[in-house]
Amino acid sequence: MTETQVDPRLLVREQGLKGYLGEFTRRVKGGELGPLPVVIGLIVIWLVFQSLNSQFLSAQNLSNLSVDIVPTGMIAIGIVFVLLLGEIDLSAGAVSGACAAVMAVINVNMGMNPGLAILLAVAAGAVLGLIHGFFFAKIGVPSFVVTLAGFLAWTGFQLWVLGPNGTINLPSDGFIAGLTSTYFIYVIAAYGLAAVAVAAFLTVSVMGNNRRRAAGIPSRTTGDIVFRTVVLAVVAFGAAYILNLYKGLPLALLIFLVVVVGTDFVLRRTRYGRSIFAVGGNIEAARRAGINVAFVRITVFVISGSFAAVGGVLAASRISSASQATGQSNVLLMAIAAAVIGGTSLFGGRGTTFSALLGMLVIQSIASGMALQGVSNSVQFMVTGAVLLAAVVIDSVSRRSQKAAGRA
Repeated sequence: MTETQVDPRLLVREQGLKGYLGEFTRRVKGGELGPLPVVIGLIVIWLVFQSLNSQFLSAQNLSNLSVDIVPTGMIAIGIVFVLLLGEIDLSAGAVSGACAAVMAVINVNMGMNPGLAILLAVAAGAVLGLIHGFFFAKIGVPSFVVTLAGFLAWTGFQLWVLGPNGTINLPSDGFIAGLTSTYFIYVIAAYGLAAVAVAAFLTVSVMGNNRRRAAGIPSRTTGDIVFRTVVLAVVAFGAAYILNLYKGLPLALLIFLVVVVGTDFVLRRTRYGRSIFAVGGNIEAARRAGINVAFVRITVFVISGSFAAVGGVLAASRISSASQATGQSNVLLMAIAAAVIGGTSLFGGRGTTFSALLGMLVIQSIASGMALQGVSNSVQFMVTGAVLLAAVVIDSVSRRSQKAAGRA
């Protein structure tokens, strides 16, 4: 009978505080920082702004913040897929604006059903992503050039679709506007979602541990699983409590969380997701392993275009209109910054879609805190730029440390 093994790294818990500090030092030296820097940074940002203005951590402000992160966060999820290949998509903002314009025209001007209009807009985003992927993967044009050309072309397409007026207003009480204005007011909704998330995490953790033990490979201790579950429960039920203090669970936030968890499952638990990491980590090794590199590259840009369209639809929903400003200005830069600040590597092969959630929380928290203080956009851009630079520096130093430790 095979004796159950325990991950040696988990034995540090038997040494108490000394063991934890030693393990933390080992991970820092090895460049295995994970989401720790961005979580610490987010806590610091929240404490600083709360000390400056007591309204920052109010239920209303946090609830509004949870909805404001969704449109650009959706675009950032698509950007994460592209960054995992070590590539870039400079057209995501323009694609989101163009697809929002398409949706508004066929819904308002042509009278099409709003649900069908949204599906056609997302399909249009997928087609635009397919065009980028084809020229990148099949023709060999660098992604930077392809998507830069796309940025210019789809911006022009957006202006052409919107026509001389430049703005199409959506019904404020319609289906599309309701995507970001609907709240589940019953307290059971937020608490129920928190309970489902905790139960699902515990079930997946126990089942995964059982499979590892059955295979005779290192596994986590029961205490470690319980500790992680308790931490998640505190965060989830705490967030539910705050949301219930205002209007309840926002529909937009629910959609965003479902998409983040779903795409994370695809990346970590499916063969296709592992192929993306393989291509981003070492393209030649991936090709020799039999991975269809061109297929992976094309589909990643299709995913990016599709999520850009979803982001554009939600952005239009937030302000009940599609205009020439939708997807323009700093939307693209914020989406890329969110993915990088959240922990996705610019060098490919490392990151999760939870990066989009964490990064957007950081960026939107800075914007919200400075708005409460009456600070100008110019200072906001400088602060966000400094945070982005810090994230890239941490990523570079982490990668260098992992190479030195022989883990990259």
